[in-house]
Amino acid sequence: MNLINHYFPFLSAKQQEQFSALFDLYSHWNAKINVISRKDIDNLYLHHVLHSLAIAKYIRFQPATSLMDVGTGGGFPGVPLAIFFPEVSFLLLDSIGKKVKVAREVSQAIGLQNVEFAHTRMENEKRKFDFVVSRAVMPLPDLVKIVRKNISPDQKNALPNGIICLKGGDLSSELSPFKNKVEVFPLSTYFAEPFFDTKKLIYLPV
Repeated sequence: MNLINHYFPFLSAKQQEQFSALFDLYSHWNAKINVISRKDIDNLYLHHVLHSLAIAKYIRFQPATSLMDVGTGGGFPGVPLAIFFPEVSFLLLDSIGKKVKVAREVSQAIGLQNVEFAHTRMENEKRKFDFVVSRAVMPLPDLVKIVRKNISPDQKNALPNGIICLKGGDLSSELSPFKNKVEVFPLSTYFAEPFFDTKKLIYLPV
């Protein structure tokens, strides 16, 4: 939690309480349903929560913005973002039911009111959203093909609607089809920890 407070010092008491509860909740559920590497659970705040909140460093979503988190797994980046943006609505979608169950149980336990859940494939979701977010789900060209239909034409935010992904490693080949349209931000711009040295945020207006 010290990491979260360091980079986001203006959280409300309720938000701090919700973030603080995540470690025990994910430890409990991860023992039953493995959504985070067992070796990695001690790094929950660095590798998962803070990583997810890189999106909040990049853009402050306007109230009533709608987001879909595709391939949410146990709820990343969707759950941390839903805590951070209580006036934004989220759909957390995954094709694996037990992962959706963990995200739902954690969200209910901390009292999130702004999240829905879908146990389905992305191809089956027809609703429109301002932004689609994801964390290392699939190569960007594949993701664009599947979720283009879900991006709303109505703009509420400073950035045009589109896709925001968290990724790592060499992305040159998967980003090459988008050339001048895609924006790449090194997360080391936001966070000093070595974990973020190879991590990037990808924004593609759609």
